[in-house]
Amino acid sequence: MEAAGPTSSPRLPADDATGRRPRAASILDVAAAAGVSYQTVSRVINDHPSVRPTTRELVLAAIEELGFRPNRAARVLRGAPARLVTVLTSNTSLYGYQAALQGIEEAARAAGFAVGVRVVDSALQQQVTAAVKRAIEPGGSLIVIAHDQTGAMALEAVPPGIPMAAMIETPAVDPGPERPWVWLDDKKAAAEATRYLLSLGHRTVHYLAIPSSTQTSQRQAGWRQALEEAGAPVPAPVQCGWTPRSGYQTGQGLAADPEVTAVLCGNDDLALGVMRALHAAGLSIPGDVSVVGFDDTPVSEFLTPPLTTVRLDFAGLGRSCFALLLALIEQKEARPPHTRRPEPELVIRESSGPPSLPRGSGMTRAAAT
Repeated sequence: MEAAGPTSSPRLPADDATGRRPRAASILDVAAAAGVSYQTVSRVINDHPSVRPTTRELVLAAIEELGFRPNRAARVLRGAPARLVTVLTSNTSLYGYQAALQGIEEAARAAGFAVGVRVVDSALQQQVTAAVKRAIEPGGSLIVIAHDQTGAMALEAVPPGIPMAAMIETPAVDPGPERPWVWLDDKKAAAEATRYLLSLGHRTVHYLAIPSSTQTSQRQAGWRQALEEAGAPVPAPVQCGWTPRSGYQTGQGLAADPEVTAVLCGNDDLALGVMRALHAAGLSIPGDVSVVGFDDTPVSEFLTPPLTTVRLDFAGLGRSCFALLLALIEQKEARPPHTRRPEPELVIRESSGPPSLPRGSGMTRAAAT
């Protein structure tokens, strides 16, 4: 059972009257300041669900005011790796994040690093900054997955001097070798997928966008560039979420528009929802509408029909990001070394094909042949 704790702000230990530099705060100091047991402090540090929200807030306030950093010495004495990397991310359930974490963990384990994961579940700047501070440990390092706005905020909140590397969205302009960042070329991949659909004979390609960490999504920019270069109409992109439900809801509107014959989706989950909406409307894929996704999730090739998609090697990107971090740590150089990034690949399957006769004719391409 956790202690109830006081209702007021935690009291800090008195200043050292000798003028000597005070020792670093310990878990016992935090427990005393917050009025709880040290076991409760441990539960808060490890995000255990059994701690009451009010108690958690008291302990976090004490940690912040005391500048407490968890001591990994006990873990080292138990034989755990002495080196630690903490991954900051806003999500662990979406495919890209999962695969990136897998790649980071595989590479870190091979190098003798322990891996911690801290989920930043708030987009409020103060809470993001506090989460970043709590993730910083003596002798530790950070990897930030900045594929959304919260991740980008966390990346900006990392103080100077912390060993750090990051996975980011494709930047509009290469930030140069001074930035320890890796990314996949979304712009090139989206342009290639769009050109492929145009080459099949589609008049234009509609685009369903996932949330972006920037105001200039390069995935969207690649789609637009390919249409403009071909002299094709540029429909307004549709801003969606991440989920199949979001794709399904948007797909219902696309299904009602006979001008829509090709759709590029920002991820495979959106494509799954769109395909379901088209099927529910009595349309065939790709007979009436071609659908292309992004990610190449493990289920994509087993959909009906199998999904044409852009394969993004997030696990490989995670390994590259850790390799960049390791090189910075071991070489102790200010400039990040060159790190090879995995290249996106368009995987063509059965969900894409040439446009059929107009929908209003009552015939699909299959029926016409």
